[in-house]
Amino acid sequence: PWRWRFSPRRGGAGCPPARQIRDTFLRFFQERYGHRRLPSAPVRPRGDPHLLFVNAGMNQFKPIFLGTVHPRSELAQYRRVVNTQKCVRAGGKHNDLEDVGRDTYHHTFFEMLGSWSFGDYFKEEACSMAWELLTEVYEIPRDHLYVTYFGGDPSLGLCADEECRDIWLRLGVPASHVLPFPLKDNFWEMGETGPCGPCSEIHYDHVGGGRNAAMLVNQGSPDVVEIWNLVFMQYSREQEGNLLPLPQHHVDTGMGLERLVTVLQNKRSSYDTDLFTPILDAIHKGCRGPRYQGLVGDADVGRVNMAYRVVADHVRTLCVCITDGIYPGFSGAELVLRRILRRAVRFCSEVLHAPCGLLASLVPTVVEVLGDAYPELTKNADQIMDIINENEVAFLSSLERGRRIIERTVQKMEPSTNFPAEVAWSLYGNLGFPLDLIDLMLEEKGIRLDSAAFNKLALEDTKKKAGSPQAGQQKDTNVHLDVHSLAQLQSNNVPATDDSPKYAYTLGQHGQYEFSPCQATVLMLYRDQSLQKEVGAGQRCGVILDRTNFYAEQGGQASDQGYMICLEQQDVLFPVESVHLCGGYVIHEVTAVETLRAGHQVQLFVDEAQRLACMRNHTATHMLNFALRCVLGDNTEQRGSHVTAERLRFDFDTKSPVTVEQLQQVEQVVQDVVKRNEVVHIAEIPLRLARGVQGLRAMDEGYPDPVRIVSLGVPVESVLTCDSEAAMQTSVELCCGTHLLQTGDVEDVTIIGERQLVKGISRVIAVTGQQAKQAREVGKCLAVEVDSLSLRMQQRSTSIPQMQNLSKEIGQLTKVVASTEMPQWQRKELQTVLKALQRTANTAIKKLELQQAEEKAKVLLGKHCNQPIIIDTIPADSLSILMKVVNQLCDKSPGTSVLLLSPQASGEVLCACQVSKNCLPVFSACDWAVAVCTQMEGKAGGSPVVAKGSGNAKGMQRALTAALMFAQSKL
Repeated sequence: PWRWRFSPRRGGAGCPPARQIRDTFLRFFQERYGHRRLPSAPVRPRGDPHLLFVNAGMNQFKPIFLGTVHPRSELAQYRRVVNTQKCVRAGGKHNDLEDVGRDTYHHTFFEMLGSWSFGDYFKEEACSMAWELLTEVYEIPRDHLYVTYFGGDPSLGLCADEECRDIWLRLGVPASHVLPFPLKDNFWEMGETGPCGPCSEIHYDHVGGGRNAAMLVNQGSPDVVEIWNLVFMQYSREQEGNLLPLPQHHVDTGMGLERLVTVLQNKRSSYDTDLFTPILDAIHKGCRGPRYQGLVGDADVGRVNMAYRVVADHVRTLCVCITDGIYPGFSGAELVLRRILRRAVRFCSEVLHAPCGLLASLVPTVVEVLGDAYPELTKNADQIMDIINENEVAFLSSLERGRRIIERTVQKMEPSTNFPAEVAWSLYGNLGFPLDLIDLMLEEKGIRLDSAAFNKLALEDTKKKAGSPQAGQQKDTNVHLDVHSLAQLQSNNVPATDDSPKYAYTLGQHGQYEFSPCQATVLMLYRDQSLQKEVGAGQRCGVILDRTNFYAEQGGQASDQGYMICLEQQDVLFPVESVHLCGGYVIHEVTAVETLRAGHQVQLFVDEAQRLACMRNHTATHMLNFALRCVLGDNTEQRGSHVTAERLRFDFDTKSPVTVEQLQQVEQVVQDVVKRNEVVHIAEIPLRLARGVQGLRAMDEGYPDPVRIVSLGVPVESVLTCDSEAAMQTSVELCCGTHLLQTGDVEDVTIIGERQLVKGISRVIAVTGQQAKQAREVGKCLAVEVDSLSLRMQQRSTSIPQMQNLSKEIGQLTKVVASTEMPQWQRKELQTVLKALQRTANTAIKKLELQQAEEKAKVLLGKHCNQPIIIDTIPADSLSILMKVVNQLCDKSPGTSVLLLSPQASGEVLCACQVSKNCLPVFSACDWAVAVCTQMEGKAGGSPVVAKGSGNAKGMQRALTAALMFAQSKL
């Protein structure tokens, strides 16, 4: 049933559609060779901080390759696997973004068809399966195919992979089509260190016809392209650069669907296949310009065809990323997606001259093309369109602002100078202005960007974001077991750590938590990436025990801290700084105070206060997740969490910012659960049973089997009952964390922070217990202070200094409210009140200043009746009042030019002036103020009409004389 035949008319109407090609690959490996078919992982990497996006099919299987997979996890059971993986290559090491559109084959999003063997079959079977699928199932002519193998590397002591070569020859591939290539072409590496091995690539000759195209393989020819890479992981690259054999061999094969479809539909560009033609047709319909013709380079007049390719590719990437929880933002993957969106919008508006909204209108077409393979796209189509539209409007506004900045900068530049890199970097980083657009706009003006300075700024920014990797690497060498050490432990039959004692705690007679003691044996020590039997005093190392009651960092919960004592040296404490889980072994990071050896018996002591605080915060996190769903709706999905002894952090998706009322409702739901003091039910159940629980949260992560399930108030047996909706009415989650035994022990929960990380994802910070109670008390005290300010404001003082002091108090209290730990809903309420008070105070001050200015102006008008120039000194509390007096005088006597000085108690003299418009351009207020303030050793500035400045009182008389002389010389 997995077999299908091509129509004889390859490239005609009988060509197989992409969805059939994809499905055939999956079914071939699943039904014919017993591979387990897995869904694609999200493009947001899980647990890999080095990746912006999932960029290869193997990303989700890294723990298997590295040997760090938990032995009880579902992942550890995999032997043969097949899937199609959503991949994004934009930003980071693999970055195709700027190439997309320039040619007919680069993409930011693509699908990787992959098959894997984890310690099962190896080269013989992998090559045989690949050849069978390509030549017998897909019926690709054999004479169009060329295979490569690793030709060896004497500098590394690696011989040619003749085993692979001989396999291909036995399969019937002509010797002239089996080609050796060096390290850079046929040796695959995961990174600078880690699993690696020789690979064998299969290349397709688009021309064929009996010719020998061996000379074109790996030469960048568009006629001969790689379609499938078979990687044989048999080595590990060490820190020193040397290669060691892996304890277990793996196969990782990857074939880009877009390239395969291009071959099977007899096209030369993936943009001409049915993965893209529906989208290109939708673009044409939306912009009503010329149709897509597949042109590149100089032939593509006006870059119209490039724009088609950019928009078609980028909208696919946007749909997939937004569906998987990556939204356009300001750092990391979110920043890259923001640039992708803005690049697409620019090509829509500037090249295709499409109306605003075209990009979002393409989403239904993308869903139609990809929805069968990735049904999550269908569910999120409306959200994707909303996010694209909102970001497009924001970018078009930024685009206009950026153009104005470039215009102003160019006007100020000296002739024959480069455009300043600082301005370009600001446009690029802050406004999201594409670099190629900056270059294009400058080119139109005959100006060049200072590229060297720009690249220097970019390098500095990269270094700043990267921080200091050396420190992290040093730490990793003691707590993260490498693949060889893991294999050595397993081959020596060192058992995985029994960490079940971490759950051994009960409620005492008076409601206190009692943690059971734990005694263990040191099995092995780990230092500088090697297993050791002994470490000396002062050395930092990882300690592997047969059992432990310490919680290792996982599931978003911070690790325990504490200490261990050696039973033969009970007066010596070995502080445990952190705890990590690696391949089933729990690594306790300690600095040895005395010599520590394998075989030592140790007593373990967890910091009970810290553990209890983590338990309180973790149980509260589950409550918060449930409360957010209750208030914001069932579609509210968790996007991440982190629990420490001090606080909890919870990220979730939301269509709009959380309101004050919703924050209050969420807290109330949590308070109700706390008051009910329900039992926290915890049980280990088979993973297959857990998957049947209705409304279960967070099933997209990797869990051990059996898995722990945590249910608040409802026994696990009730949750597991067929058709039970109990999980919809309370918090039920899969979780390996440590929890309280009853909800009342949380005592109190207060959300002390809430903000949007990016459009569509919010983060809340909360505290529990006494910390939450204290936050509430602080909130009440600050509310009283705000009420007091409100009452004083209502009394409306007529004294400007008093009102200014009140305004200052409001400003200071605003800062305190913004930075103090207090309920977030109350913070928002108080900030709203303070903002209104600040506006009222500012308005009152302006009104009082205006009244005072009118009175002073009236006196001065009587003193200098009908004079063309008024120069005088008056008392004024501020430069603002002095300026208002000048304005009043000029309004009431339109032909008069006025300059006033006001000596201050501090010894400073304020200066303000305004020149009658009748005297322009001969008489300039700015020049007048500068001439006067210079006499007082001060500074001034302004416009030809109004100006202000200040100086020293010692020169005031000289300044008055200079003011009169300057005015007379101009009139």
